[in-house]
Amino acid sequence: MIKYYLEFEKPIEELELKIEELKRISDGKEINISGEIKKLEKKTKELRSEIFSTLTPWQKTLVARHPDRPYTLDYINLIATDFIELHGDRRFSDDPSIVGGVAKINDVPVMIIGHQKGRGTKERISRNFGQPHPEGYRKALRLMKLAEKFKRPVITFIDTPGAYPGIGAEERGQAEAIAVNLMEMSKLRIPIISIVIGEGGSGGALAISVADRVYMLEYSIYSVISPEGCAAILWKKDGHLGTEDFSRAANALKLTAQDLLSFKIIDEIILEPLGGAHRDPEGTAKKISETIVNALEELKTKTPGKLIEERYKRLRKIGIFEEGA
Repeated sequence: MIKYYLEFEKPIEELELKIEELKRISDGKEINISGEIKKLEKKTKELRSEIFSTLTPWQKTLVARHPDRPYTLDYINLIATDFIELHGDRRFSDDPSIVGGVAKINDVPVMIIGHQKGRGTKERISRNFGQPHPEGYRKALRLMKLAEKFKRPVITFIDTPGAYPGIGAEERGQAEAIAVNLMEMSKLRIPIISIVIGEGGSGGALAISVADRVYMLEYSIYSVISPEGCAAILWKKDGHLGTEDFSRAANALKLTAQDLLSFKIIDEIILEPLGGAHRDPEGTAKKISETIVNALEELKTKTPGKLIEERYKRLRKIGIFEEGA
């Protein structure tokens, strides 16, 4: 059973706890309550379908941050073979909040790079809760350049609240590191595929997602700022902010996968199991793998020059503006 339930999932939790209790009671005993269990399981599925079909943008944000949700290394273990992690930016240090290395997906050699939040307090602290320092982005760029040298496609997994805004990170050139990544990724002569698997926060996400194809998982988010940050800037008074403010900000930011697809900022939504990717990590990983393989099949027919040209056009098409008199 799932370890953690969000507030709007409490009715589901109650039913699943009842099912678990009935299974314990009937285990090894001459009591046949399978009919009752099946009724509850059917009711649970219907309730979950009802709840998740009407999620608000703020609720989708909470699902994107679910502590049981699969992270980059989880997906690497599920979809890749022969993964060898590479460390360090060759300038300052290694940043564990970004992981990357060589691997194979469906026997195709690739370079995989992604944010890693970590599980448990100790690992989350060591990985800085998935908020990279400049050396993380410089490591990512080093691996991308290595991939270009050996003609390996780059796959990136996006899952960060944003780049770390601490004093040390700023002193070591956080903005410069992100800006250089944006410029260099736009010129890489190899296919680049990016998938938002959780949070896609601000420049911290953009720094490894300038790509030929960008996909989002169904309950992931992608935005210039978090709902909390947006609400704090616009409406914070006397230090008081609440869920209503965060929900209002999430609605205004248009941060869901469905919003981003309608704006043509992403190419496709990868559907998740009912209840979120953490309900079936293997099934979600399979869909991600199929999406990557299909995209690589299409992109491998394009010359390096064509890739760069189309990448440029793709970026130039984002956004709409009007000129006044």
